[in-house]
Amino acid sequence: MLAKKGNKPILVSIGYSSCHWCHVMERESFEDEATAKMMNDNFISIKIDREERPDLDHIYMDAVQAITGNGGWPLNVFLTPDGKPFYGGTYFPPQKAFNRPSWQEVLLGVSQAFKERRHEIEAQAENLTEHLTKANSFGISNNTDEDKIFSKEKVDETFRNLMQPADKEWGGFGRAPKFPQTFSIQFLLRYYYLTKNNEALQQAMLSIDKMIDGGIYDQIGGGFARYSTDAEWLAPHFEKMLYDNALLLSVISEAYQLTKNERYWEVIEQTVEFIEREMMHPDGGFYSALDADSEGEEGKFYVWRYEEVREILNQDAEIFCSFFDITLRGNWENKNILRRKMSEEKFCEERKISRDTLKKIIRAGQKKLLDYRSKRVHPGLDDKILLGWNALMNTALSKAFAATGNEKYKQLALGNMQFLLNSFITEGSDQLSHSWKERAAKFPAFLDDYAYLIQALIQLQEITGKTEYLLKAKQFTEFVTKKFSEEETGFFFYTSVEQSDVIVRKKEVYDGAQPSGNAVMADNLYHLSLYFDNSGWRERAVSIVTSLGNAIIHYPTSFGVWAVLFTELIFGTNEIAIIGENYTSIHKELLSAYIPYKILMCSGHESSLFPLLADKRAGYAPVLIYLCRNYACLHPVADAGSLLTLLNAEKSEN
Repeated sequence: MLAKKGNKPILVSIGYSSCHWCHVMERESFEDEATAKMMNDNFISIKIDREERPDLDHIYMDAVQAITGNGGWPLNVFLTPDGKPFYGGTYFPPQKAFNRPSWQEVLLGVSQAFKERRHEIEAQAENLTEHLTKANSFGISNNTDEDKIFSKEKVDETFRNLMQPADKEWGGFGRAPKFPQTFSIQFLLRYYYLTKNNEALQQAMLSIDKMIDGGIYDQIGGGFARYSTDAEWLAPHFEKMLYDNALLLSVISEAYQLTKNERYWEVIEQTVEFIEREMMHPDGGFYSALDADSEGEEGKFYVWRYEEVREILNQDAEIFCSFFDITLRGNWENKNILRRKMSEEKFCEERKISRDTLKKIIRAGQKKLLDYRSKRVHPGLDDKILLGWNALMNTALSKAFAATGNEKYKQLALGNMQFLLNSFITEGSDQLSHSWKERAAKFPAFLDDYAYLIQALIQLQEITGKTEYLLKAKQFTEFVTKKFSEEETGFFFYTSVEQSDVIVRKKEVYDGAQPSGNAVMADNLYHLSLYFDNSGWRERAVSIVTSLGNAIIHYPTSFGVWAVLFTELIFGTNEIAIIGENYTSIHKELLSAYIPYKILMCSGHESSLFPLLADKRAGYAPVLIYLCRNYACLHPVADAGSLLTLLNAEKSEN
């Protein structure tokens, strides 16, 4: 409105609280009086938090990438008065440098072009908007031939394509900077489970092991940084995001179920403790992020000088420093980022000390350094609470409980879910909000928010046996199909039909730093179709995956969540029902096992409300366990071991 009235272009700057270069540009340019005057005189200037308005960030990031070939934050984009992008970029320095014009030069150039070549600006904006609309269908084909897509050979091909960029020395995929790519690791774990392909398991474990031994993992306080700037996972970009920790916690919990590796248990425990200690609101929600910087310096809160550690740890310092690669010279910018360069077993063998002795030194040293570090100036906390990210952490806590049996994790998940359902919902409707802060929720929820929440509700039912979570998941799924659907394709838009302040309704299909809302909704539809015997939802999930099939098979690093569902649709899903009083111990035992492709329900008695619980009686045994496919069940067994034997037999037949 102001832009049209004043006939001025709009300047939108998008960033987020833990973005290092966002803070730099703010300090250098936005807080400079002369620069600020130039911005306000010539533009309608708007600052946006990308985490509060990811819908706008997605649109304008795509625009800038189309213009410049790259993207990032801060994202600075210039719009016509009706909101269409025509020019943009990322960080601009205060003076011309790094082959980049200065910010003031950009402002003057854009302002002059808008005044003198308005018709060219308008044409560029129209072309760019048309490009954004067409890009919505990228990767989606009209292929409806399921027989050509859904075969075990195609899963093998997906695996081979995923392994091409795999780093077989340091784990992960591709070169630096390296991101965790948890979806690819999850696919490898499941591929191994189904095929017993050792290469898949080795790459998955190598990736996890190198991350949890590296500097991307906080060896003192637990939790993971955003990504590593090097191939060895040593030097992270030190910001800690809630969603990264949720996704890593989920996949490490699955890895622990499969391998029973004691180190994975420790990392699960330390990461949850970090979340509780530093990222938890008293009401049960989880904050969004911790900055990379403190006192204006990246990583200052997390790194150590050799002399500092020796002074704090005294007689244990020599062994502790040797184990965590703390040296006088330092391993990063003359300081030390703690990392493990060898296993505890090998270290003890070389030093001729017992494992118990080393563990005591490690635990005592971690506690002392954590106490010391707590007195430093902390990185900034982004204390807004986002629905989708909280739902991802909720799922992670459910998975951590399943893997370890630690009741605290289940209680955290239950408390968090209660907070989300109380704080984010609009009274009298199924409309949810996206963001919550200072006891107020705002912005309509996006597809990802609903998709992740539905997924979390399904997981909560699995670990608690409480069917009200499934009913709530069904309720929200019906809302999403009504408000977010693209009827022609079966996919879902990122924004609801009622949101009118975007120039394009985006369809996000790629799995990036967070899972695609479309991928998670397809997974939700498929699993809920089994819980509720809803063939329409199953057919929709299959149709969506089919239309993306070629992209999933050929580019699995960009479609990791899709690849997991794609594999399940081919190999099938185990439907497990535990019926009878006092099922808790068997339920817990089954949860601790790695059974990735399943739906699981527990009840003291049969129930006609859910197909999986219908017409099943406990009989004379205290508890009976039914293993079914498409509701056709094998003869029930009475203990978890017998069920696992049945599952292995079923797997062998596949």
